[in-house]
Amino acid sequence: MATAISDIALTPAAAARVATIAERQNKPAILRLSVEGGGCSGFQYRFGLADAPDSDDVVTETDGVRLVVDSISLDLVRGAEVDYVESLGGAAFRVTNPNAASGCGCGTSFSI
Repeated sequence: MATAISDIALTPAAAARVATIAERQNKPAILRLSVEGGGCSGFQYRFGLADAPDSDDVVTETDGVRLVVDSISLDLVRGAEVDYVESLGGAAFRVTNPNAASGCGCGTSFSI
């Protein structure tokens, strides 16, 4: 398990939301971000709570909440920031990914 703060970041707003969700579900405050093939632009982000980091995960921590990303997904999101935003259209985790050449309107899909 590697810790690389500059590889990916979790904003305080996202950390607070993860902590709230984890507390409600009686789980550790660990958010897993992974990238899968698919979506309208080629790749899509997947979020979920994790019980523990895996051995190949990169881990970053904000306000006691950990964000974990597997080594394969990290190549696609290195330098990204995970935020939690609320707007009239709803609330969601958002990834600002400097590696994405384009995205889609839903904000969950991207291409390189």
